[in-house]
Amino acid sequence: MKKSFLFLATILCTTAMMAQEAAEPAPKDWAWSGIVGVNANATGMVNWAAGGKNNVTGTVFGKVRCLYDKNGLSWDTHLNAEYGMTYLDQEHDKLQKASDNLKFDTKLGWGFAKQWYLTVNASFQTQFDLGRDYKGLDGYNSIISNILAPSYTDISVGIDWKPNSIFSVYISPVAGRITTAYTNDKTQERWKNLSRDQYAFNNPGASQAEIDGAGDYNLRQSLQEAYGVWKYDDMGEDGYHKKYMNAKAELGLTLKGGIDWTYKDLKIMTHVTLYTPYAWDKTKLYSMQIGESNKIYSEAQMLDKFGTTEVGDYLGYRDNNRRFGNFDVDWDVAISYSVLKVLNISLTTDLKYVNGLSINGGKERVQFLANLGLGVSYAF
Repeated sequence: MKKSFLFLATILCTTAMMAQEAAEPAPKDWAWSGIVGVNANATGMVNWAAGGKNNVTGTVFGKVRCLYDKNGLSWDTHLNAEYGMTYLDQEHDKLQKASDNLKFDTKLGWGFAKQWYLTVNASFQTQFDLGRDYKGLDGYNSIISNILAPSYTDISVGIDWKPNSIFSVYISPVAGRITTAYTNDKTQERWKNLSRDQYAFNNPGASQAEIDGAGDYNLRQSLQEAYGVWKYDDMGEDGYHKKYMNAKAELGLTLKGGIDWTYKDLKIMTHVTLYTPYAWDKTKLYSMQIGESNKIYSEAQMLDKFGTTEVGDYLGYRDNNRRFGNFDVDWDVAISYSVLKVLNISLTTDLKYVNGLSINGGKERVQFLANLGLGVSYAF
């Protein structure tokens, strides 16, 4: 985590310096804007009856835009990155990740009418570091995310409406998305060893076979399950099989909007992406326990084999709720107000909703993260 924090801080500081240098002498065809900085906050308590822990949180963040517009050619690029760490005054897990986000988006457009552009768009989203489910167990916390687990890569062709340099709306009926949930062998093996050690610690009388069995947990498959990187394979009379993959490709419709507005010492940058796949598989699936095996059958197979669907557990539609009209949402906001030139008050938020993504083993939910802080930053 420390390496990731220092690495991101170096990238953002370098980006800020380059942007500042480019903003002054650059030709009018190029325009740089953004917010980069470091925020910190701390909480201290002495004999506080309501409870809580002393803590210190530091966050490095950056939201940078580069726009080129000349002779009907427009190139608009965004970089949004954030990484935060928290120190807690407690016995275990004193250092924890507070926020982690990396987004890159670029659009290349050819003007065919005033304010309208035929555009090719590419974007990539993931995180810098491992995400863990902190439960207060020293040295052992469930891995719930990682770089490339998940990641989202979008490539599309569409129409971009840009009435000015502040506001833009993009729509594409030909949008491809690749979702990954990749885990390398080193991380997989490390997780197995931690699982064995923790089981042995919690069960002092356990046999070696039981300890080894605790290490059979498949982290790679767990992340693929959580982020919906799998599909139901049709095996004919044998029903359906859940096939896990490192990556999943979809074709769909995407809609994007962005605002980059500055007024005196106030700067607001926001970007929203909506995506829905062209999927519509209404095959209903049911789970059946037959002997020691768990079988998956379609509604038609259940009626053919058992005469009813009531003896099985309903799993839902075959497409795992990934169908046209169900939108994934990704919306980020950065607001900065300069108090004393470099001393800024900033608010960053990130809202996500992904169909088919399992939150804590349950159904999909709206995810929301907000950071409000006072720190050193530079808005341009």
